[in-house]
Amino acid sequence: MNSTLLVNIFRFVLLLALQIIIFNNMNFLGYISPFPYILFIILYPVNGNKSALIASSFLLGIIMDLFSNSGGTHATACLVLAYFRPSIFKFAFGLSYEYQTIKLNDVITPQRFSFILLSVVIHHFTLFLLEAFQLTYILDTLITTLLSTVFTIIICIIIIYLIKPNKR
Repeated sequence: MNSTLLVNIFRFVLLLALQIIIFNNMNFLGYISPFPYILFIILYPVNGNKSALIASSFLLGIIMDLFSNSGGTHATACLVLAYFRPSIFKFAFGLSYEYQTIKLNDVITPQRFSFILLSVVIHHFTLFLLEAFQLTYILDTLITTLLSTVFTIIICIIIIYLIKPNKR
């Protein structure tokens, strides 16, 4: 096994455990629910195997569904994010994506922030739209998406700064 695979397995287990143990029990004002487990999909290596990303995203989502009793909404939202991830990369990074010179767990730049923001918005909007499953609740869905996105991005940036490698 190479070190990238071990890092991804460790990241998968750690983020999933943090989400299940800590963040699933947080719900502020009925609208704010943080989901930093999607950081696994966001931080997956750019040049990594795309099929493995789709499969691990589904596994990540289905495990979240089992612990959240949410009936497949997390799995669907994770699959949508994993599917659109290359397009989000192209939008946020442009030519740097073509040369695959991107490292997301460095210092947050505007390109990295826009990538994280778009990824979280796509995941959260899909998740909350599927949870409501009615267009009559679209305003509640948009408010929940907006507030949860802000809170999730703050937590994701804190986690990225905590796990970033030291440069000496």
